[in-house]
Amino acid sequence: MASHTPGAPVFAPPADLPEWALRSVDLANPRLGARALAASDDFFAEVGRMLNPEPAQFVPGKFDTNGKWMDGWESRRKRVAGHDWALVKLGARGQIRGFDIDTSHFTGNYPPAVSIEACVSDTDDVGALLAASWTEILPATPMGPNSHHLVTCASTNAWTHLRVNMFPDGGIARLRVYGRPVGNAATRSSTDQLIDLIAMENGGRAVSWNDASFGSSVSALLLPGRGMNMGDGWETRRRREPGNDWCVIELGVPGTVEKIEVDTAYFKGNFPDRCSVQAAFVNGGTDRSITTESMFWQTLLPEQNLQMDAIHTFTDQLAQLGPITHVRFNIFPDGGVSRLRLWGKARA
Repeated sequence: MASHTPGAPVFAPPADLPEWALRSVDLANPRLGARALAASDDFFAEVGRMLNPEPAQFVPGKFDTNGKWMDGWESRRKRVAGHDWALVKLGARGQIRGFDIDTSHFTGNYPPAVSIEACVSDTDDVGALLAASWTEILPATPMGPNSHHLVTCASTNAWTHLRVNMFPDGGIARLRVYGRPVGNAATRSSTDQLIDLIAMENGGRAVSWNDASFGSSVSALLLPGRGMNMGDGWETRRRREPGNDWCVIELGVPGTVEKIEVDTAYFKGNFPDRCSVQAAFVNGGTDRSITTESMFWQTLLPEQNLQMDAIHTFTDQLAQLGPITHVRFNIFPDGGVSRLRLWGKARA
């Protein structure tokens, strides 16, 4: 019998994210260290697929030994009382603003409802987590087929682990957990060790930017490791008018900067010609007011020439400004940068 060749994959459209999600990072991104730890059942589709940062896809005609291959987490049809669940470790301890529970491509097999619980744990041991004290941060919420479900979270606590409950069974293509890492207490109190003060895992976040037409969001600048390709970074459109592009970033913890790294990995014909960094210690204000003030901050790093596909390290060029809380990263006139690192010492 001739084998059937699967058709071309169909990718799910992106979610129309509200402002609270756009100003957040996905705490369930494996690039940040998130991972699925266990599930009550993932017979049809392995639970780890639910955290894939890529859009969910449907491949016509693709089957595995258990049935139709699905891109997400899918349990078998439950024939007993109860519901299915999955344990997820967040990439960083963080405050959660909301979720995108994505059922793309799940039509007759989506869960009728989903709830999410959270806890704080210093272990990933499944037995210990199942015995832990859990707090419901999203009550049972109706789901629909083939849709992004953007729901807010009222909790203001910081969490490390989630338990995702499907009532009673079914499939979730993707889970995005939008929030802000709060950093590590030991990191915050450190005074001797050099740390990346704006790293996402240390609580750094993108506050504002003038453009992000290509590639990932500005938050990609703060991810661990080097960029994987030209889409893994901050890239602006081609500037056709005077001026330059910029973004404002809040440090995870106030600190003094001793070294700056600007990585243009994979950006070759579109890297910025130059860059500079301004900085300030900010007390109070909103993201909008801080953005306005940033135009007048002191210069931490004067304009420096950049090269394609390279890590640029600056130490002697840095001004001694003392502790800072925010930076404005300027690129001239436009282009793409993969990662930005501010190595320094945390200061209260």
